[in-house]
Amino acid sequence: MDYETLELRRDGPVLWCTLNRPDALNALNPRMVDDLHGLYDELADQPEVRIVVLRGAGRAFCAGLDLKDTGGGSGSVSDSLRGQHHIAMLSLKMRRLPQVFVAAVHGPACGGGFMLALASDLRLAGESARMNAAFIKLGLSGCDVGVSYLLPRLVGASVAAELILTGRFISAERARELGLFSTVVPDEALEAEAVALVEDLLRTSPLGLRLSKEALNASLDMNSMEAVVAMEDRNQVLCARTRDFQEGVRSFLEKREPKFEDA
Repeated sequence: MDYETLELRRDGPVLWCTLNRPDALNALNPRMVDDLHGLYDELADQPEVRIVVLRGAGRAFCAGLDLKDTGGGSGSVSDSLRGQHHIAMLSLKMRRLPQVFVAAVHGPACGGGFMLALASDLRLAGESARMNAAFIKLGLSGCDVGVSYLLPRLVGASVAAELILTGRFISAERARELGLFSTVVPDEALEAEAVALVEDLLRTSPLGLRLSKEALNASLDMNSMEAVVAMEDRNQVLCARTRDFQEGVRSFLEKREPKFEDA
């Protein structure tokens, strides 16, 4: 498909996806939402793509919903609900897809942009990164597009309440201290940091990485350790029956990098 608002670069099993509306701070207009849906639907049938790096062109990661270009519509409740659901489904698709999403965030990541960062599996930040749950600043509920599910699980209920109920910005350094970002680097070093993280991810077996993402996300919603352990047991038995596991053991004993084949 042609993606008018996304710049894509494929590097083997890694897809670099740049939100590409820099003049609008990469704000989410209807075309960008459709483009992201189209890309995510394609990725569902592309297991050879193992990692997706999300980033923004220009001065921002994503400034949230483009209030100057909302796509119109009839204005009815039903039409509005369909539009709302269409945007919110982006976060659900990111969690369901087998690919590991890495958000490399610089500049503003507001509202829907905040969601794209939170829905990613891993987050890196440039020093300029600033994020907020902007919805409540516009007269809306602060709970939107999955943020009220994702944020408390990352930073706890108290900090999540502060950010959601006030719409306050959070700096890159405070976000790192709270665990939202694993690393904060100067903006000019952000791509190199993402490359280093991707290289570590690619040293894992494809099945092991997919099942690890699946189990991590599922364990957040399970209500007992027994259920989590049962899922872990199932995943380990599946992985142990693969040739990649045999290769992993051989490479460890031979003190070399493994050559995984997703088999």
